[in-house]
Amino acid sequence: MFKDDLRILLVEDHPFQLRATQYLLESYGFTQLTTTDSAKGALQQMLRAMQPFDILLCDQCLPDLPGLDLVQFASHRGMIRQAILLSSLSCTELDEIAKTANERGLPLLGYLIKPLKQSEFRNLLTLASL
Repeated sequence: MFKDDLRILLVEDHPFQLRATQYLLESYGFTQLTTTDSAKGALQQMLRAMQPFDILLCDQCLPDLPGLDLVQFASHRGMIRQAILLSSLSCTELDEIAKTANERGLPLLGYLIKPLKQSEFRNLLTLASL
């Protein structure tokens, strides 16, 4: 399963970052893309979905819920298969978040520093067990 078959839920609260990331993903060939600007919107999209999203691509610093908490909530309810965090935080902070995800047994593939880069995104996808 890759590209056209991969169902991605993109959660980004900043309108420009949301549009830019959506455009990049589409230009990379990902066509089954659902977008929202909040954790609340993401939960609504996941509840409406007929099957779990393959990838939750989520900003860590959402105003209504930290990205890692959204990953935990969604994964424990079978709403997602894997997750990747997007952030502008430092690598040290993100390494700590990834460590916490690992300790909690969450399906976090890793994190990406904004703006999204195709090679880094594809590298994380190779770790996916989809």
